[in-house]
Amino acid sequence: MTRYRERNLTAQDGLQLYFRDYGDPLSPRLPLLCLTGLVRNSADFADFAERHAGERRVICPDYRGRGRSAHDTDWRNYDPFVYVNDIGHLIAAAGIERVVVVGTSMGAALAMGLAVIKLTAVAAVVLNDFGPEVAANGVSRILDYIGIDQPQPDWPSAARHLRELLPTLSIRSDDGWLRFARATYREGSDGLLHFDWDLNVAKPLARAKSAVPDLWPYFRALRRLPVLALRGDLSDVLSAETFERMALAKPDLQRVTVTNAGHAPTLNEPEAAAVDDFVRRF
Repeated sequence: MTRYRERNLTAQDGLQLYFRDYGDPLSPRLPLLCLTGLVRNSADFADFAERHAGERRVICPDYRGRGRSAHDTDWRNYDPFVYVNDIGHLIAAAGIERVVVVGTSMGAALAMGLAVIKLTAVAAVVLNDFGPEVAANGVSRILDYIGIDQPQPDWPSAARHLRELLPTLSIRSDDGWLRFARATYREGSDGLLHFDWDLNVAKPLARAKSAVPDLWPYFRALRRLPVLALRGDLSDVLSAETFERMALAKPDLQRVTVTNAGHAPTLNEPEAAAVDDFVRRF
């Protein structure tokens, strides 16, 4: 297993943020910036980062309120614009001038936002199971569980619970589900396992549920960049129709469909090898 440096960053509002820093900071290859889904954390990118850390730097942050980053006392700061600001601050603090961004789910939305705000810093983008339109049924499913704690007595129970909660996730082995559980839960002072995110993350989303912003202008901001888009063929977040429209809006878009995968592909599927090939171009 590739070792990584555990690093902390003070956000512009004083909040302590955590990130994993893999690979050689002096590598001539462009660094990879790995942005996770809504309530996920840097552990999700462990396998992907390890595949690339031998040839370049790989940065995997925990957003505020997730993983080892501090929880924000004001839930209104759990906002995409704040996240993008945090990421921009991280890039500057890490001394990175240009980066290839790999974004899963909400991380893909943040990648698009970063391309708008810091266009010259973004060399290429991977959009993993997310596009400029978000299917309402997928949003509802996610909101149904992220704001409610569901403590588990032990790791096997946590793995079983996640398997029932996320049946279309493309994890096939018991060991895989156990690893996923360890990236999802953290042991609390009560001895039980609790979700490893601030449940208040759900509050801004619940308020804005009926007003999903138009993300097409952000997607079009990628028009001059190399972009690869993945879609799980069972996804309830990125529809097949939106996936097709993305190709029409950006004819040079490289697209990959991951079979028997819901939201979101783990990047360990055979089809996701296309992501490895794509980022190695830079």
